[in-house]
Amino acid sequence: MNLRHIEIFHAVYTNGSVSAAARTLNVSQPSVSKVLRHAESLLGFKLFERANGRLIPTEDAHTLFSDVAEIQDRVYALREASRNLKRGTGSILRVSSLPSIALEALPATVTQFLRSHENVKFDLQTVHHEDLLRKLYERETDIAVAYEVPRAAPLGHHWIGAGELVVLYREEDLPDAPPRIDLEQLVGKPFISLAASGPIGTLFTAEVQRIGVELDEVVSARTFHIATALVRKGVGMTVVDSFTARASLVPGLSMRPMRSRLTFDVHAMYLLNRPPTALATDFIKALARTIEAQSRPIHSGGL
Repeated sequence: MNLRHIEIFHAVYTNGSVSAAARTLNVSQPSVSKVLRHAESLLGFKLFERANGRLIPTEDAHTLFSDVAEIQDRVYALREASRNLKRGTGSILRVSSLPSIALEALPATVTQFLRSHENVKFDLQTVHHEDLLRKLYERETDIAVAYEVPRAAPLGHHWIGAGELVVLYREEDLPDAPPRIDLEQLVGKPFISLAASGPIGTLFTAEVQRIGVELDEVVSARTFHIATALVRKGVGMTVVDSFTARASLVPGLSMRPMRSRLTFDVHAMYLLNRPPTALATDFIKALARTIEAQSRPIHSGGL
């Protein structure tokens, strides 16, 4: 089926008759009937049966419609985007990021960016490392911001900054903490582990094994959001990325970098066959400036 077949089938299916479909598409009834017959000939099965003056979709038509509806929605979206481009307004930036970047860095950048780009619209979502490639391949996002570039993938990327692992804790649990904390200082204290949380968890686990310490893991959390909430509740302390820690600071909480200085990079990724537009490139640069500002050391946690 080509796009014309899909458009006609969709119109007949949703309107229930050739005449109604023709009025919706502003074409003649004979042309709708002709295209519909051609589609059925190509497919090798009937799409509709006539009953009481209406066209009733066959079971095959019902099966086909979900895919056709998705394609038709994309066609409508493309037409609207084309109109917006012609008018020079309504450009859409689709950006996905790790939850840690989405907590503060992404909203701060969007807020600032909109002040100088009033006509831009954003489609924002969070993405985990395991879903990054799928989001890009399926065109759900144009830019994905994450810590690790998947190997052997057809991706381009811009390095936009770096972060660091930090200890997030209640000040009453670690009074008079030094500017940097040795991992050994956490031994014997209730610890919330993020070992299974992607590249950051892998980076921390490797350091624990290198030093050879054994931490008192009272909880294993799968997300940084859960880990930081547990810290606030007094369950224990944790080690997270600096962006998550900074966004989670409330009165009584503090963050300190580790003496071993465990750092990671932040990248803005895109498909090689869909490089960023000039507008998207400007946004990536703006996000890089935000990340640079948020990567500066914090030595006190209170707000």
